[in-house]
Amino acid sequence: MKWMIASDIHGSAYYCRKLLEAYTEEGADRLLLLGDILYHGPRNDLPRDYAPKEVIALLNERKNDIYCVRGNCDTEVDQMVLEFPVLSDYCVLAEGTQAIYATHGHIYNEQKLPPLHSGDILLHGHTHVPKCVVHETEQYICMNPGSVSIPKEESWHGYMIWEGKNFVWKDFDGQEHLRYSV
Repeated sequence: MKWMIASDIHGSAYYCRKLLEAYTEEGADRLLLLGDILYHGPRNDLPRDYAPKEVIALLNERKNDIYCVRGNCDTEVDQMVLEFPVLSDYCVLAEGTQAIYATHGHIYNEQKLPPLHSGDILLHGHTHVPKCVVHETEQYICMNPGSVSIPKEESWHGYMIWEGKNFVWKDFDGQEHLRYSV
């Protein structure tokens, strides 16, 4: 199965459209959103074409393809307008014996780990910075797809593709920035 993983849309209709165009072009089977879907939050500037109602309509058209975890900017009222579940704090995906613990990152992250076994992956957004860090001592891997709409630390607007044992970070021009195989 081919997954597209993205985080931190923050109500940007422009970048949500870019994400869904890339989803179609990639031929992904599912879209995993790591939270902060509609609201930009008090610490962020408004993203390009901030239009949460448009984002709602765009995502609801793909509701059967989307899995989502709750971000720190997501609330119960968001669930009233989005037609796919958005209020779970985490989800766990499996690839063979390896678990992928997907969460937003404001509760569980590299400083506060969820339950992980050796070789598991902690997958989160929240920081708006793409990364892949292998923690040898704790024996886990931390991955972040970065931000769809508000990238930080000189990173790019983008997403991550997960297929089999391969993870690839891309921008909306299709340029590959990182690659990791487990």
